[in-house]
Amino acid sequence: MSQGRASAQFINRPVFFISAGLILLFSLYGGIFSRHAAVTFNSLQSWLITNVGWFYMAVVAMFFVFVIYLAFSRYAFVRLGPDDSRPDFSYPSWFAMLFSAGMGIGLMFFGVAEPVTHFIAPPVGEGGDVAAARQAMQLTFFHWGLQAWAIYIVVGLSLAYFSFRHGLPLTIRSAFYPLLGDRIYGPIGHAIDIFAVLGTMFGVATSLGIGVMQVNAGLSYLFDVPVSTTVQVGLIACITGLATISVVKGLDGGIRRISEFNMIMAVVLLIFMLVVGPTVTLLSSLIQNIGAYLSGMVEMTMMLYAYEPNDWMGDWTLFYWAWWISWSPFVGMFIARVSRGRTIREFILGVMLVPTGFTFMWLSFFGNTAIFLELGGVGNEIANAVNNDMPTAVFVLLEQLPWTTFMSVLTTLLVITFFVTSSDSGSLVIDIITSGGQEDPPVWQRIFWAVSEGVVAAVLLIAGGLSALQTAAITSALPFSIIMLFICFALLKGLKAEKIVLQPVAHKYAGHVVKSQHAVQQQQQQQQQKE
Repeated sequence: MSQGRASAQFINRPVFFISAGLILLFSLYGGIFSRHAAVTFNSLQSWLITNVGWFYMAVVAMFFVFVIYLAFSRYAFVRLGPDDSRPDFSYPSWFAMLFSAGMGIGLMFFGVAEPVTHFIAPPVGEGGDVAAARQAMQLTFFHWGLQAWAIYIVVGLSLAYFSFRHGLPLTIRSAFYPLLGDRIYGPIGHAIDIFAVLGTMFGVATSLGIGVMQVNAGLSYLFDVPVSTTVQVGLIACITGLATISVVKGLDGGIRRISEFNMIMAVVLLIFMLVVGPTVTLLSSLIQNIGAYLSGMVEMTMMLYAYEPNDWMGDWTLFYWAWWISWSPFVGMFIARVSRGRTIREFILGVMLVPTGFTFMWLSFFGNTAIFLELGGVGNEIANAVNNDMPTAVFVLLEQLPWTTFMSVLTTLLVITFFVTSSDSGSLVIDIITSGGQEDPPVWQRIFWAVSEGVVAAVLLIAGGLSALQTAAITSALPFSIIMLFICFALLKGLKAEKIVLQPVAHKYAGHVVKSQHAVQQQQQQQQQKE
């Protein structure tokens, strides 16, 4: 593709300074006028849920159908890079980074709390019985399942395709080249990247806020550290410092190693739950939960409870869809960055199925263990924890099992390392966007964005806790969900322009001559031979 306009500077000044300025204004507002901000966040969340909920549900369904189509279309074997390219990372490293960047903190926070919440208070009907238990796991799988990763795939696949195969900068604006041509380097492209930066910032800050609430709960359980916003802000400062060190180390030196360490600890914790819990029952419930999820996917995808209006929809499904959308610039660009050389089908199936499979095991082993204890009358403390102090739910569950203290320490450490990988991955992504697509931008910029993420997370906690975190995710997702619809259209147009799928040649978009990286290399070789 056209490569002459790619920025040679380390800073894309309009994107960097406008994004930083807007984030600074938000931080000042939330920090200085925290009470007013809390009221504003609550009102904004209610309005969005009431008026825009249907849109979130519709676009997520469209994204899912779109990526399934691409995985089995005639474009399935197009490589995300030149035709002779091969993946940069092994499968184990690739899967570890996908999981750590995608959902690690959220699973630690909601893995017990969400199934138990739906069990005791389902969206419709009475809770506390076997039917409620089945519905609770079905709904939890729905929120963490294939649709969530389809959202990430839309952004990640588009970025990887246009950047690695066609030589455009690794920024969100590049996905619009088939629609805008060289105008992506002007004000329209700047606006697209600014929305991506803001969505990433608030999406990551939401995860960091949720993560630090659980770290605080773990330290309170282990060492009687008080649970308070002040402590949580202090923890954000400390853990952000660790994330900054990882950011300085870079993708191979820091993020990859911590991601692999995360994966090892997560597997240890998962195996522990399977072994000490009702093993056969947990394995049986995993299969049944997957079946219930798949059989009810269409109904759940379109379910808005229009005939039974309630607050549950906004607190759960719409929050998750918006959270995943607001995370999609971050996770999408990160999985694109680590997926160079893979085919479109390999990318889609790998990103969609492997992390989802691990997620389903996690939710079944943790969530079903808690629900079985509740059904047996043993785990009332878990339900009380979910109602009164949700971040403590996983620690209360561990109290019912052997090796409580050791596993609680491991859980707290895992949340911290997930915090670090989310922060440093998010910082790297924002840094790449604000540097005009430079894959290895200056360290000081990564440090700036890592610190900014910590500041925004702290501001949201001060300005309203979990409710403010949810509002930030839902709000920032709205403009980017519209951008994602155009990304789908542009990606399809770009793929259709490759007349021969496995032998890309020069082609045109909207009157602009565009050449694949492979075609450019061939022309250069021919020219050298002539000389």
